[in-house]
Amino acid sequence: MGLWLLKSEPSLYSWDDLARDKKGTWDGVSNAAALIHLRAMKKGDLALIYHTGDERAAVGIAEITRSAYPDPKQANPKLVVVDLRPKAKLANPVTLDQIKSDKAFSGWDLLRISRLSVMPVPQRMWDHLLELASASSK
Repeated sequence: MGLWLLKSEPSLYSWDDLARDKKGTWDGVSNAAALIHLRAMKKGDLALIYHTGDERAAVGIAEITRSAYPDPKQANPKLVVVDLRPKAKLANPVTLDQIKSDKAFSGWDLLRISRLSVMPVPQRMWDHLLELASASSK
C-alpha cells in the first residue's frame, strides 16, 4: 500500500469539503514530478490531506478509491486524476513547524521540495506523523 501527501489550498478545496462531499476527484495537478507520483497511486493507498497557505498542516487521511486515470476535463492525456474518499480527520493537525523541528522528517520531500503538491510519505514518517496527530495538545 502506498502512502502519500496531497496538498490543497483550503480556500479552494479543504478537508472539510472532502468530508462533506464524501468523495472527490484530485485534479489540477500539472507539475511533472507531482504527476509522476499521482500516476503511481493505486486504489487502496492512503493520502494525508495537507492544507497550504496560512494553515500549513496535515489535517486528515483519505483513501484512494480509483487509481490514476486521464483527467476527463483536460484534452492532454498526460494530466491525470485520482478519486478518493475521506477516511479520518486527524485528532490534531500536524503543522509544518512541527515537521520542520522534528529530525524524524529530515530529508522528506515536504521539506526539500516545498512547492511539490503530491509526494510519497515513507512509512516511518507516516507512523510518526500519526503519533504526533494523536498526541494531546499542550
